[in-house]
Amino acid sequence: MQGVYLKFYVPEKTRHHGVLAYEWILEEARKLGIHGGSAFRAIAGFGRYGRLHEEHFFELAGDLAVEVGFALGEAEAQQLLARLAGEELKLFYVKLPLEMGIVGGVP
Repeated sequence: MQGVYLKFYVPEKTRHHGVLAYEWILEEARKLGIHGGSAFRAIAGFGRYGRLHEEHFFELAGDLAVEVGFALGEAEAQQLLARLAGEELKLFYVKLPLEMGIVGGVP
């Protein structure tokens, strides 16, 4: 099946409507009927300002990005983007074409 991979990059500590932004995005996607999504925390990276962020053993969490990703159909991606566009939350996203499916049988 053809679809898209839609991912958002969200600063780890960012909150929206009182909850962590990545949790809020996942919940909004679930409310739209999207069948799955995941959040992945970065261990290092830099953004548009070129400042390197890294996690160190003794540091507290919070300065890195969280990637929130969804494998879905184009119509679902457009629906989610439209839902998020109406919020006061500025989000950088990437949308990539993909082929998806399920391998193996159910025992």
